[in-house]
Amino acid sequence: MRSYQIITIMKNRSKIEILNKILESSKKGTTKTRIMYNALLSYRQLLEYMKILQESELLEYEEGKQLYHITEKGLRFLSTTKEINELLAPKTSGYPFLKIEA
Repeated sequence: MRSYQIITIMKNRSKIEILNKILESSKKGTTKTRIMYNALLSYRQLLEYMKILQESELLEYEEGKQLYHITEKGLRFLSTTKEINELLAPKTSGYPFLKIEA
């Protein structure tokens, strides 16, 4: 019997891509652990990015429920990065310049 292994090739992601993934993950309110899994980050990396997002007021923490939520400013950030991506993307290839998933 053969053993098959699924190999996932991870490309290097930009900081913007990672920030967007975290913000997308927190649209409906979510835990730090769920964000970490959705964004494919280590705990150390997660803390670094969460600090940036919270200090920039793009992400907020709801103490009582222990959930993270995207702010209005965070929604504008997602919208703006999507717009920039569309403006910079070559028309022929369709390949996004900033490689942003939004």
